[in-house]
Amino acid sequence: MFSGIIEEFATVVAVKNDRDNIDLTLQCSFVNELGIDQSVAHNGVCLTVVRIDNDTYTVTAMKETLDRTNLGLLKVGDKVNVERSMLMNGRLDGHIVQGHVDETARCIAVEDANGSTYFTFEYPENREMAKKGYFTVDKGSVTVNGVSLTVCNPTNNTFQVAIIPYTLEHTNFCDIKVGSVVNLEFDILGKYIARLQQL
Repeated sequence: MFSGIIEEFATVVAVKNDRDNIDLTLQCSFVNELGIDQSVAHNGVCLTVVRIDNDTYTVTAMKETLDRTNLGLLKVGDKVNVERSMLMNGRLDGHIVQGHVDETARCIAVEDANGSTYFTFEYPENREMAKKGYFTVDKGSVTVNGVSLTVCNPTNNTFQVAIIPYTLEHTNFCDIKVGSVVNLEFDILGKYIARLQQL
């Protein structure tokens, strides 16, 4: 979670193409406070820190991000607005995840995206559950096996998530294949809104 209050500028010190992805290496005053897997917003785009080297850190921007933001235009020397996640007695990276699994889903497709991997999941279609907020929305949040992810291409009972190579290697997404069953937690905000509409 972020507040939109920019902490400072970070300076781009390296840009490396990795197939359809771009690795951005940046320098800022709080590099020594960062940790691997931490979320940092770059020009409002939340990216995961995948490497820290002395006074620099690296994040990966996938094709979907590059297509929808200005990150693909960055070059060495450019300044980027950066913000770490909000403190709530600790950093709250990703979105509000309660750790309460709502149901399971089955992986029905795994597609290589030339640097990233798209996973499609299907869960039981249930109108009554959907009325209670158990559904996904495009660019909304969902938790898959405890991993906070952004939804793309949702239907009544399916959705996709795009996984960068680092996440693929450092979570159990590396073991997910067609037929695998995963735990789902739908966005708590959607559940509250759905409940309010019922009252």
